[in-house]
Amino acid sequence: MESMAMNQATETTKGETARAGTSELERMRGRIQEVERLIRPHIRRTPAVEVAAADFGLAGEPIVLKLELLQHAGSFKARGACANLLLREVPSAGVVAASGGNHGAAVAWAARARGVPAKIFVPKISSPAKVQRIRDYGADLAIVGENYGEALAASEIWARDTGALPVHAFDQDETILGQGSVGLELESQFPDRDTVLAGVGGGGLISGIASWYLGRARVVGVEPEGAPTLTRALEAGGPVDAPVQSIAADSLAPTRVGERTYAIASRAVERVVLVSDDDIREARRALWRVLRVAAEPGGAAALSAVLSGRYRPGPDEKIAVVVSGGNTVLTGLDEP
Repeated sequence: MESMAMNQATETTKGETARAGTSELERMRGRIQEVERLIRPHIRRTPAVEVAAADFGLAGEPIVLKLELLQHAGSFKARGACANLLLREVPSAGVVAASGGNHGAAVAWAARARGVPAKIFVPKISSPAKVQRIRDYGADLAIVGENYGEALAASEIWARDTGALPVHAFDQDETILGQGSVGLELESQFPDRDTVLAGVGGGGLISGIASWYLGRARVVGVEPEGAPTLTRALEAGGPVDAPVQSIAADSLAPTRVGERTYAIASRAVERVVLVSDDDIREARRALWRVLRVAAEPGGAAALSAVLSGRYRPGPDEKIAVVVSGGNTVLTGLDEP
C-alpha cells in the first residue's frame, strides 16, 4: 500500500459532519466517491448475493446480503483503516488504535501493508478470534480494560506519549468516508434496493452508508437491546453512555455513539431497530444453514432484525442487509 496525497479530498469534511446539514452531507457523498477510488486497489469488492426470502422462511422479495465479512481482515473496517493510512500523514511512530477487535485487526492489516508500526489496544471482552487476527498481522497488542472506552483511554495516552497517529474506530472523517464505500459499492451491484439495514456500534458504518444514499434508499440501523448506543443518543438529543451487555459487545458496544457519526445518523438514518441476543444467535445459524457463511454476532445483527420480524418490509420492498464481519469461532452454528 503506497501513501497517496489526498489531503484536499478530506480537508473540507473537517467540521462538516459536526453540522451535518443537507449541503454538508451532499459534500460527504462526493468525498466518498473520491475516497473509494483511492482505496479501491487495496480493498476487496465484496460480493452482494440475492437470496430468496423463502430460504429464510420468509415471504416477500429476495433479500440482498452484502458480504463484508469477506473483506480484508474479516470486516468492513478495512475500508476505513485503509482510508486513514492513505489520506493522513503517518509519523515514524506509526499508528495507534483502540478497538473491540475488528477495527484493530483492520488497522494492523493496513499498517502492515504500508510498512508502518501499529499499536492496538483492545478490552478483555474482545473475542479470541479477533485478538489472534491482530497478532497475525504483526501489531503490538495490548489487552487493557473491561470495555472499549477503557481501551480508548489507554490508546490516547499512548498517542500523546509516542506521537503515533490515532486512528479512531468510528468518529473520524476518514473512517466514515471509507465505510461509506460499502454503500457506493452496494448500490452499484443492486441499484434497485429500497432499504439498507446495517448494524450500529459507534456509528461509522451506518453514517457512511447513510451519507452515500442520502434518501435514495431508506437506511435502517440495527442495535442489540443490551447496547443501544444510537437509540439512547436519539432519545437524549446527543451521544450519551449506553449499556454494554450483549453477545455482540466486542463489535457493537463502544459505550456511546460518536459525535460526528451521531450528527449524520440523526439526519440521514430513517430509524433504529433493537434486537435481542437470541435474535442474533438465530441469524448466525440461519446464515450458516442457508449460505454456509460464518458471521460473528455483530455481523449478523442487521439480518436478525428481518428474520425476527423486528423490521417488517412492505409487500414489494426490496431490502439489502450488510453482513459486516466474520471474525468468530465456529461454535453453535449447527445447533437447532
